[in-house]
Amino acid sequence: MSTPSEEPEPRDPGDVPPSGNERPTPGQPFPGQQPDQPFPGQQPPSGSGRFGFEMPADRPRNFSEILPRGGFTGLFDVTGLPTELKVSYWVWVIGGLLGLLGGVIGLFGVLVLFAIIPGLAMLVFLLVLVALAVAAAEIVLAMKLKEGKEWARLALTIVTGVSLLLAIISSSFPAGQDGNWLGFLVSLVATVLMWVPNSQSWFAAARGRS
Repeated sequence: MSTPSEEPEPRDPGDVPPSGNERPTPGQPFPGQQPDQPFPGQQPPSGSGRFGFEMPADRPRNFSEILPRGGFTGLFDVTGLPTELKVSYWVWVIGGLLGLLGGVIGLFGVLVLFAIIPGLAMLVFLLVLVALAVAAAEIVLAMKLKEGKEWARLALTIVTGVSLLLAIISSSFPAGQDGNWLGFLVSLVATVLMWVPNSQSWFAAARGRS
């Protein structure tokens, strides 16, 4: 006597072995994929450890946001900055202070030049004023850089370009203006340090905290 065929019990969908063609549901990694790795074809998060130029996502909305937070009392505090940004920050600050000192000395030289060649003295005087403004801007922008302001980083990059232009122009005048090419090269190094991957990651983290 034949026994009735038994109906196979339904299998739980979770017991079905994967065929290898299924795509994981959103939020689940591929087999063998680390949790912090992007999916194939997916771009890594912006600013996370990449060397490259990015337009700043922030910008000052008024004059008070340009000034350093708390004034200049924290000029010598670099707590929390990565090594690359610490070096860059000190280069900008020391360069700005030396630029202010050199500008003041240059003003006295211009006074002497006025007695000899008034026309040339006026042009040199304008260059000295621009150099003083650039030096002061370096200090202020460096302090905003320390606050994680990406627009300050872009502004300091532009300052490096202005310094190159001033070096080229001033080197053509034989009135004690040597162009300070060494100062420009140091500023260029400080600019590169602001855009290296470790600095990019710090700015991305600072953006997330704001």
